[in-house]
Amino acid sequence: MSSAVTEGIRVSVESKFLEEHSAPEDDRYAFAYLVTIANEGTTRVQLKRRHWIITDGDGKVKEVEGPGVVGEEPILEPGQAHRYQSGAILETPVGTMEGTYEMHGPDGHVFQAQIPRFALQRPGALH
Repeated sequence: MSSAVTEGIRVSVESKFLEEHSAPEDDRYAFAYLVTIANEGTTRVQLKRRHWIITDGDGKVKEVEGPGVVGEEPILEPGQAHRYQSGAILETPVGTMEGTYEMHGPDGHVFQAQIPRFALQRPGALH
């Protein structure tokens, strides 16, 4: 598991390879990732936007930006956490993902909570 803390917001990510949704003969490798966003700070925050940087094993980079996560803009009170699962398709059996969540506080404070870099890896792809 990868984890990072920015201004009291802990983002932790676990990933797994999805054999049943992959087609290596077509350069299609499917991965799922589970994200936990925990408010370890002292004020309420709301996740408004996401920015992902996805890099495959050939160094090809794709960036994804947009509102919220899986259709939600969760509000986290101190001590609360939000979990969601999503996925990514790569053309190589290994890669990485990382990025930021744009967080908004009740006082208008806006900051970028770091999403730690984590590996997307087909088992046995690296020896």
